[in-house]
Amino acid sequence: MDLKDLYQDVIVDHNRSPRNFRKLADATSVQEGFNPLCGDKLTVYLKLDGERISDVSFEGSGCAISVASASLMSEVVKGKTVAQAEQLFEKMHALLTIEDPERDLESLGKLAALSGVREYPSRVKCATLCWHTLKNALEHPETTSVSTE
Repeated sequence: MDLKDLYQDVIVDHNRSPRNFRKLADATSVQEGFNPLCGDKLTVYLKLDGERISDVSFEGSGCAISVASASLMSEVVKGKTVAQAEQLFEKMHALLTIEDPERDLESLGKLAALSGVREYPSRVKCATLCWHTLKNALEHPETTSVSTE
């Protein structure tokens, strides 16, 4: 199986059966994200236990890339520290916006499935919406909104 096919399969799977797609009643931070260019809209719920993300979920609607990215993000950051989640944000932002043929995709695990999005500039905001919303949730425990404009 070609790597691109595998990556497509991961995106399709996470879009059809998004992980952690639910409201988190006891969230310590709730942030809304909106991409006005395509209409993607999501809410990220975080439950912090000190400096550790004990639970994370999301709700909303969007394209396959947006939903798959949020699903993958929610799986990967659960159990991580705030600092580790912020490092993942930086890695993902670089993956999706900076051309780097030397990039170590294996270290990103399933998140590497989103690497092809960089080739479609109009879709980058779809893939990064949940990450920007997560970053906002980590930085601002109160409830606010973020836009990818």
